[in-house]
Amino acid sequence: MLDLNGNPATSYDPDQNVWSGCSLQSLYNEDLTVGQVIFRQLQRQPQRIFQISHTDNTRLTRYQMLQNATKIGCYLRDKCFKKETDLVGLMARNSTHVAAVAYGCLFNGTPFHAVNPSLEHNTIASLYKITRPRILCCDVADYEKIKDIGASLGALIITVNGKLPGVMSVADLLQNPLPDDYEPAQFQRGVDRTMAILCSSGTTGTPKAVTLSNSRKLFEMHSYLGPDDVQYAPSTLDWLTGLITLVTAAVFGTVRLISSEMFSTTHFLDLCEQHEVSWTIMANSHVAMLANCPKTNAQKLRSLRHLLFAGGHCLVATLKKMQSFLRGSGILRNAYGLTEVGTLISYNYDTQSKPASVGRLLANIRVKVVDSSGQLQGPKGLGEILCHNGQPWSGYVGNPQATAEMRDSAGWYHTGDVGYFDEDNYLHIVERKKDMLKYLGMMYYPHEVEEVIAQMPDVAEVCVFGIFREMEGDAAAASVVLRSGSKLEPKHVEQYVRKNISVQFKHLHGGVQFVPQLAKSANGKVNRQAVKAAYLKDATQSKVQFTITTNN
Repeated sequence: MLDLNGNPATSYDPDQNVWSGCSLQSLYNEDLTVGQVIFRQLQRQPQRIFQISHTDNTRLTRYQMLQNATKIGCYLRDKCFKKETDLVGLMARNSTHVAAVAYGCLFNGTPFHAVNPSLEHNTIASLYKITRPRILCCDVADYEKIKDIGASLGALIITVNGKLPGVMSVADLLQNPLPDDYEPAQFQRGVDRTMAILCSSGTTGTPKAVTLSNSRKLFEMHSYLGPDDVQYAPSTLDWLTGLITLVTAAVFGTVRLISSEMFSTTHFLDLCEQHEVSWTIMANSHVAMLANCPKTNAQKLRSLRHLLFAGGHCLVATLKKMQSFLRGSGILRNAYGLTEVGTLISYNYDTQSKPASVGRLLANIRVKVVDSSGQLQGPKGLGEILCHNGQPWSGYVGNPQATAEMRDSAGWYHTGDVGYFDEDNYLHIVERKKDMLKYLGMMYYPHEVEEVIAQMPDVAEVCVFGIFREMEGDAAAASVVLRSGSKLEPKHVEQYVRKNISVQFKHLHGGVQFVPQLAKSANGKVNRQAVKAAYLKDATQSKVQFTITTNN
């Protein structure tokens, strides 16, 4: 529900020190799964184009998508996928048949565990060791990467975007006949059943598998969407934004535009011009890239009516510049969410007058702010953001301790983000309580890089931190204490990291600095923020010995 100015309505209870979004009743029976809702919606206007793959140059009608997804659902039913622990692993980019696999899982009530194909092999193996899927779906290009993981789990591997000799493919499954009387699986309180599993990481960097229920909150807040909208999100299904786009397209009958190419400003502008994209959700760094791209202009973005961004803040100057390319106010919106909550928490329609805020709370969301001593805070009081969505959560698969740490016995999620509400009930996020960093949309932890650098014989101590860059995110940088007599140079540390960490987002894009000692707290622990502050001060004032990598 919106106020008279078109912003989400949020109220504050001074007695409880709790902020609340409006209360809305769902329109859907709680026995229905999201899969059942989508199955019915896809039957409407069957000849309308539902999905366009820019990369594959394919178009599918709603009828064709329904047929394909139903065949996947039938296959899973015939293979006795009945329990919530009967999982499908999905590690694929946005190609033609990815949606059919996901919808087929939803039709059958089979949770899919989506993992980003860009992750390191060991991380992928660790994640799937937790959930133990019976089937692993992957792109042809990633078959060798996942083959041994499938063998260790005894899982069948199915390729999504092509065929390999001796390997089953989605294209093979789509040749199967379809029964005339197929109906999606039914459950009591389907709303509470696990729908999907996405990936997160704990404060130690250990991979976690986050369960998401069949909550209507995933899509109901986007009820403004309709058949005239063309939706595009660069994220894959392992991101909450990718899952939201998948579900909302089917529920509200939009056109789903997909591309397997990674985000670039040129590609995005081409998509907008060619396909008249009206709705998109992207990372905050993507907004910065667009705003500062010489090719960006109002003509190329004329079709956009909804430009949502999430994952962090943008500079005020960037937001103003981006707004100048859009044809009205209220198009550019900042969103704040949490994978564990399974939906967006807040939404800022007013990025012009409150550019530093993540907005007001969405329907049926409650938030309180708690300081380090456990005291509830009122307006402008700083503390950790705790969120309540009023629905059950199955937690992290196989990790009850982390589940209890994330969501307490009263149902409050401890986000790990520090922030406050202003006098207009707008939420502001100041910093992350946790050490997690994000570069080019990929999350990592400083200790993952520190552990590699610490293996170098000449390194005595190391502290890794993020240097925020508006277009890329948190670029990893390192302050290093060398052992006596070492001849090591900063470039050697960078080279060592590139050699021993296979993914680029963990490389030292922020540079390396040698220091005599690391700043530490009274208890002897390295003070990461103090080390970072000294690094930035030296970099700007004294031209100390450090390098910043621009090409890898």
